[in-house]
Amino acid sequence: MIRENTGGAVSTTATPVKLACLDLAGTTIGDAAMVERAFAEAIATQGIVPGTGAYARAMVHVHRTRGRPQIDVLRGIFPDNEAQAQAANLTFERAYQGVIERVGLTPLPGAIEALDKLKDAGVKIALITAFSASTLRNVLDALDWADRLDIALCPEDAGRGRPWPDMILTAFLRAGLDDVRQIAVIGDSESDMIAGRRAGASVVAGLLNGVHSKERLLSGGATHLLDTIADLPSLLLSTHASA
Repeated sequence: MIRENTGGAVSTTATPVKLACLDLAGTTIGDAAMVERAFAEAIATQGIVPGTGAYARAMVHVHRTRGRPQIDVLRGIFPDNEAQAQAANLTFERAYQGVIERVGLTPLPGAIEALDKLKDAGVKIALITAFSASTLRNVLDALDWADRLDIALCPEDAGRGRPWPDMILTAFLRAGLDDVRQIAVIGDSESDMIAGRRAGASVVAGLLNGVHSKERLLSGGATHLLDTIADLPSLLLSTHASA
């Protein structure tokens, strides 16, 4: 089901969407718990272990800042020690790669079908992630989605990660488009929504089955709320018809 945020000031009918910028973890692949486990392993190597108040506070921070670059999240946990943040980041990458090797990655129900419908309609697909370049490469190798994607970007490709709009605008430039209203941004975190609005996207769609609540998505500026990724083609392709 598609729910439009009628309180928003952005119209989705004047310009057809030609670029869909989709978040990765929690939006197209269902690994939100895997990410949190990798963060838990990462901070444990730096002395923040389960059962302590420090651990509980750190994991609240992880949840609150989901969608932001993993190194930025860890810098928030270790604000006065860059070496600790970098060491934890290295552990995160190893832990997440270990999960990929053990159990693989599972696309969310309807994700593949949604991507294929958009591609068939001429919409370019960009995956936007908070992961590092090396983790993104591992994810793409595991998914084998080369035929479904036009662009895949991480913060290292654009300068800054979410909530800044840099990755979305980099995808826009690489796609060769001429109007930011041709962009749709889809994600499950407040940071996704903020980045989409800052980029000027005409559609900023929040997924209700992801990491952040409806209230967090709306506070970030969501123009639409989707129950699942399977609802995305109905939303975006209607902009072609109405335009």
